[in-house]
Amino acid sequence: MFENLQDRLGSILNGLTGRGALSEADVSAALREVRRALLEADVALDVVRSFTDRVREKAVGAEILKSIKPGQMVVKIVHDELIEMLGGEGVGIDLHAPAPVVVMMVGLQGSGKTTTSAKIAHRLSTREKKKVLMASLDTRRPAAQEQLRQLGAQANIDTLPIISGQSPTDIAARAVQAAKLGGHDVVILDTAGRTHIDEPLMVEMADIKKRSNPHEILLVADSLTGQDAVNLARNFDERVGITGLVLTRMDGDGRGGAALSMRAVTGKPIKLIGVGEKMSELEEFHPRRIADRILGMGDIVSLVERAAENIDAEKAAAMAAKMAKGKFDLDDLADQLRQMEKMGGMGGIMGMMPGMAGMKDKMAAAGLDDKLFGRQIAIIQSMTKAERTNPDLLKHSRKKRIAAGSGTDAAAINKLLKMHRQMADMMKMMGGKGKGGMMKQMMGGLAGKMGLGGGMGGMGGGMPDLSNIDPRQLEALQKQAEAAGLGKPGGGMPGLGGLPGGLSGLGGAKLPGLGGGFPGLPGLPKKK
Repeated sequence: MFENLQDRLGSILNGLTGRGALSEADVSAALREVRRALLEADVALDVVRSFTDRVREKAVGAEILKSIKPGQMVVKIVHDELIEMLGGEGVGIDLHAPAPVVVMMVGLQGSGKTTTSAKIAHRLSTREKKKVLMASLDTRRPAAQEQLRQLGAQANIDTLPIISGQSPTDIAARAVQAAKLGGHDVVILDTAGRTHIDEPLMVEMADIKKRSNPHEILLVADSLTGQDAVNLARNFDERVGITGLVLTRMDGDGRGGAALSMRAVTGKPIKLIGVGEKMSELEEFHPRRIADRILGMGDIVSLVERAAENIDAEKAAAMAAKMAKGKFDLDDLADQLRQMEKMGGMGGIMGMMPGMAGMKDKMAAAGLDDKLFGRQIAIIQSMTKAERTNPDLLKHSRKKRIAAGSGTDAAAINKLLKMHRQMADMMKMMGGKGKGGMMKQMMGGLAGKMGLGGGMGGMGGGMPDLSNIDPRQLEALQKQAEAAGLGKPGGGMPGLGGLPGGLSGLGGAKLPGLGGGFPGLPGLPKKK
């Protein structure tokens, strides 16, 4: 969502950091460009004005302009003010109230209330082990109550039985009573929406609030609606009194102005963001991490958290054991490609790595997009088990059959086989005996840099069991990365580009594929 803004601010701030000294005129010229970039991203005018005024006030002081690296100081000020504009610290759903805690979902029709209600219920039940009851109060939209019931069945969440003819306020009272009797920790009320704000809607919301006494009133807003979402939040807050915001479709190609304006305009925290259609694709909103992404500083903590959710510990341990023996067949390659797809594909991973945001455009220009993974997996699935285990069997006639089965051609199959050979050779190197194996040393070095301890036990010297990492360790990890200079635009994550003791890959020592990129993934031209 923030790609255009990221590109604009990145080029403006890089222009400042590239200079040895800054004058007040330089800062003013840069801030004019920042102001224009924010307005083009659909950020509210009064928010932009106060943001640039605060940055100017802090950035034109003599101690800043005469400091050793004035450009970097200005970048830090912009970063800090961006975090402040987004809300400072992240705020989650508040469940500190007598059970059952009532969470009331409000918003316009089509903003994603029903799906978001199910996502929140799924999140609370899986992550916080809460017993959740969902109830649909939408008696107007056809099959709205049935939709919530089906979503509940998919996510294994209790839903209130549907009784036709009941009013929304009666359903709300029944839901709270049922939650008390059923021993539920949380009850989520999915209210009705309209295509626009009107008086009957607001009266209904006020009545439901009176009958159910919700602890949280979350406004669900579509982030693609821009400034209209800000006006919506203001109106709902004035009439009903919201406690927080949930922004949906943050994975879309909108300009991001709503997310940047809402906290500043309403004073209400953005608590959650929807980043996809799946039940698990709901994330907490962390202002610092969003600011880091916008300024191209990456988001290591979110990347590690995403890996913890998606990486299968048993498969990772089995892979580490195979790598230690230098074995790596085409089934293993397919597993690796699927893991990358689950973590958001190349684009999603690159966007979270410090200093790597610019790589996405180069990769796209070279034809290396996330569709490539799908094609490569299709090729592997078109092979027999024997061919996947022993690629040397693949002669011309077999390749012809595989190409027909996967909808590709012989050239694509040859590229895949070349990539596999290069990765297999690398695995043999990593499985070497010297000093415990190259892989173990490399992962140990990475662990040390990330503050996870050098042992990395439990996976044969492979990656750690990320699911057991304390969240505070993750936050400390980001701060360590910044202290080591890895959070600066153009920096790099340990092991992803020339830093000592790291995973030589993305721009570091030239591993096969990508011309010094991800091991074995073909596509980008090699450096000459």
